[in-house]
Amino acid sequence: MCDLVARTGRHQQRYDAGCRLVAGCIPFRYRDSDVSGNSNSEKIVEVLMINSTSGPGLLFPKGGWENDETVQEAAVREAIEEAGVRGELMDFLGYYPFKSKTHQDEFCPEGSCKAAMFALLVKEELESWPEQSTRNRTWLTVPEALDRCRHPWMRDALENGFSKWHAGKDISEQH
Repeated sequence: MCDLVARTGRHQQRYDAGCRLVAGCIPFRYRDSDVSGNSNSEKIVEVLMINSTSGPGLLFPKGGWENDETVQEAAVREAIEEAGVRGELMDFLGYYPFKSKTHQDEFCPEGSCKAAMFALLVKEELESWPEQSTRNRTWLTVPEALDRCRHPWMRDALENGFSKWHAGKDISEQH
């Protein structure tokens, strides 16, 4: 049983000019490409995706940014609630607009959303987490993740946000 509880409800949700504000992250880790454990082997980047509860395809953890938290706190909270991972929040990857059919309400009748996405270097995978009964975690290489991404805006965040950001990083600095 998980001691953590997922936040629910919309009463604390942030909006900006009829647009629901969302925070999320692309959780990632490094895996050695050399199975012999040689420390000089090339590192492979893997990203963590979760299943959608409303159809096929995989997602990155994301959800509503609430009034009592920073956008960074919201991104970290969503990673724990939906994917059961903790880590070091790295850089901001950008804002990604999208339309949500499931989150149309009086403040956002057309379902317009804007997601602030971050890179999250995973340090811990929790054995239990709030949404474990409805979410499965899957580690994928970036090309695999691009193929399995449910939403075009998440593919854009991975390809034009995360991958470009990561290409400019020195992997040895992150261990």
